[in-house]
Amino acid sequence: MLQLSLDRPRTYQDKLSHIVKREGKHTIERLGGGEERGHGPLEREWKNTLYSYVKEYNRSEIDYKPQEQHIITDLAVLLERGKRAAQLDEWYRDRQAVPLRCETSAKLLRTLSDRKGEAVADVQLYSRLFYSKGGITHREDRIEKERLTFTKDGNHWVVSRVVRDVQERKPVAYETLIAAENAKQAGIQRKPLLNREVLYPGIPARLVRYRREDAVAYADQWWNSGNPEFEEFEVNCTNYISQCLFAGGAPINYTGRRETGWWYKGYVSGQEQWSYSWAVSDSLENYLARNRSGLTATLVERPEQLQLGDVIFYDWNGDGRYQHSTIVTAFDAGGMPLVNANTVSSRHRYWDYKDSYAWTENTTYRLFHIADTFGA
Repeated sequence: MLQLSLDRPRTYQDKLSHIVKREGKHTIERLGGGEERGHGPLEREWKNTLYSYVKEYNRSEIDYKPQEQHIITDLAVLLERGKRAAQLDEWYRDRQAVPLRCETSAKLLRTLSDRKGEAVADVQLYSRLFYSKGGITHREDRIEKERLTFTKDGNHWVVSRVVRDVQERKPVAYETLIAAENAKQAGIQRKPLLNREVLYPGIPARLVRYRREDAVAYADQWWNSGNPEFEEFEVNCTNYISQCLFAGGAPINYTGRRETGWWYKGYVSGQEQWSYSWAVSDSLENYLARNRSGLTATLVERPEQLQLGDVIFYDWNGDGRYQHSTIVTAFDAGGMPLVNANTVSSRHRYWDYKDSYAWTENTTYRLFHIADTFGA
């Protein structure tokens, strides 16, 4: 695994005298091992360029000044990176936060092709970003995936194309879920795996407290990997949020119909079955907005009104369709929510997602305060 650590060099935040910063530097802790060892001279050559790319990536997360040299020749990526740097600079100013350092580990997931003069590889980038706000150092974790094309240019290798896997922009289509079901049989009502009657037989209905601390603990445990007891989707954000809510005590509402209720049935005849509201952001948002028993929530106007275990939905295009969801797991020194998410796995990320490649100027949010008690 390739790992880099970079302290933020001096920039506009120098005027915030209460922050003590160090000169920019990078360190290499380890290169090679596991899947990442080269199997021939070609791999060894372009993997040196991968090292340089991760170094640039790491620096771009906290240093927004133009770089003198690039190993990236993808002009679209360079333009996008420049625009994002300006946005992040303004974003930190607005938050009154100062990025301190970033540590990025790169994992080579697979090599799709490796021939003379060109190689294509899928890479996972795990970034640990440290920033200061109100005299307190915060840490954010994020895992992103990219497909990189390496091209030999004379005696050197360059990154000629970068394709980012921005899965949080891709909502799970209802049609995909229906196709995945396949085993649905009309009129048959089976007890779901997580049905309350299965878990607590003979116990009468009662008010159940939402254990926010348990929801957060579950969110922190599974933010970067899937619980093997559940199906894991390519776009897994809402499946993950539903699991967190259930871990906090939210009662299952099993209807046997995918378009109603909030339920996860588990495997039936080798097939996974679940309600749309369990797995689709737009559907869970609609369920929380309308449901009046069991798992209920109140729509609030400001992020400061949210508590641990509350949920945020994201409409990147402003068209009323919500494509992403997160759960509140911490707060920064100013009392603003920090969230966890799957798909692009994130831990203690600032709630507004303006650092995400999915975010646009049209992005709108729905902020839900989950009820403190449920009528189970």
